[in-house]
Amino acid sequence: MTTASTSPFAVLNQTTATSFNEQKNLIKRVFKGKPVQCPSCKQTLKVILPEQAEQAAGIYCAKGCTDIELDMEAVAGL
Repeated sequence: MTTASTSPFAVLNQTTATSFNEQKNLIKRVFKGKPVQCPSCKQTLKVILPEQAEQAAGIYCAKGCTDIELDMEAVAGL
């Protein structure tokens, strides 16, 4: 029997939490207006706002490595 700290679910939860926090910090840096590079290809990320109808609102890399779709309706009332 495995302990909770070494179980496959514990490893998955830790990996998921780390990924979520990295993505959340990337989004914060982009929204602060700081130039942020794609972690994979090192190109500058761009923000697509809802008014730009060519694709969903989000943060994107020119090559498609980074593709973070944002739910802008959730913040529309703020």
